[in-house]
Amino acid sequence: MENDETNIVERLEAATTLLERTLSWLEERTVAAAATPGEVEKISATVESAAAERREKELAEKLAAVEQELAEVKAAAAPSAVNPLRRTMPAATAEMLAKRGIGDGPVDVHALDAALSGLSLEQRIAVKTQLLRAGAIA
Repeated sequence: MENDETNIVERLEAATTLLERTLSWLEERTVAAAATPGEVEKISATVESAAAERREKELAEKLAAVEQELAEVKAAAAPSAVNPLRRTMPAATAEMLAKRGIGDGPVDVHALDAALSGLSLEQRIAVKTQLLRAGAIA
């Protein structure tokens, strides 16, 4: 039994010695790491800048795609804005304007206002809206 106790004590002493060496080695590494912080920062900055550059490139590609799509949508919408789908006006409006001497061509705003002077405000707005839809006035 004494032999077992001696063996345990020796093993504990050996383990304590190893732990002391490990502790001193860790302390040396901590001091060394604190003395040269630039190396760790440079590595992390490199990783962060590479990720940021990758993200920036992705966003630039998405922006270019969205700008191209926007240009296509504007190009597709431009003809319909210049030439509305409805190119005719109601017959009653055309007859009323014809009685006042306003023809099929572009309408002079002053002549239109003179022709519509007998109508109520709501009726004038309705007629002008119809003319805008028909493309008779700009």
